[in-house]
Amino acid sequence: MTNTSPSTQNKKSALATLLGLIPPWLLVIMAIISVQLGAALAKQLFETTGPAGTVFLRTFFGGLIFVLLWRPPLRGYSRHTLLLMLLYGIIIAANMLLFYAAIQYIPLGITVAIAFAGPLTVAVFGSRRASDLLWVALAGVGVLLLSPFVNTDLNLTGVLLAVLTAVAWGAYIVVTPRVSTSVNGNASLALSMCIAAVVAAFVGLPGALKIIPSPALIGLAILVALLSSAIPFGLEFQASKQLQPRVFGMILAMEPVAATLIGWLFLQEALDPQEILGIVLVTVAAAMTARSSQGLEVPKDREKQPANAV
Repeated sequence: MTNTSPSTQNKKSALATLLGLIPPWLLVIMAIISVQLGAALAKQLFETTGPAGTVFLRTFFGGLIFVLLWRPPLRGYSRHTLLLMLLYGIIIAANMLLFYAAIQYIPLGITVAIAFAGPLTVAVFGSRRASDLLWVALAGVGVLLLSPFVNTDLNLTGVLLAVLTAVAWGAYIVVTPRVSTSVNGNASLALSMCIAAVVAAFVGLPGALKIIPSPALIGLAILVALLSSAIPFGLEFQASKQLQPRVFGMILAMEPVAATLIGWLFLQEALDPQEILGIVLVTVAAAMTARSSQGLEVPKDREKQPANAV
């Protein structure tokens, strides 16, 4: 049993009350902006740590924050649950490594739009509506406009990494509810993030150690972990208590647009009309897929899971 002091309980209650005053749809938008702003700031670390080093720092500090917040038990898990959390941690690390590697070569907005094909595909496979094939086709056209086959200025390596990110993001969407039904959601996320940090350490630890002489870079790494993991998860957790999954999904469809705006504002990543059209098509396809899945809502115990994997 974990003892929680009255002061800690009061702080959590005050925070919950404050978040309760904000409309749930706005909480999701705030989470989206937080994730993409975290990605933009993470890119500022690449010159020192490289993408792999940044992933290690994000998972290390993110896992540390979650462990301190939720104090997950370290014992009492079945072998099946441990294997699920191990798989979940590996998927989280792979997703972040591929995503950060991709944005090193191509703009943030394009990367997110291509990667969004992963959860979109999972949603369509879980649908019983033939009309959803139309939205898959629309998303396919959008991704094609963002591919080197049409846009010869795009880096092929970056596009391939974004496609692999889509695969990893899809796997994340599939595995997340299975982990949440085996163990407390907060505990699973905290321990899986720690596992992700161990996985990322194999390729990212040497680069991450380069920030030790710089307190400013250490602070930036902690900020990236907060913006990319802790803050959006908390906001989405609160919003999911009040929003239906289809509404939640439709708002999340704004993610490629948010990534484009953040990339333009903070990374000076300008896009041509063709690329903007491709991002819009993917966003519309994702929103309509979420809208058409009204009758396919997930159980309540699966709603309160982090939707942002990147």
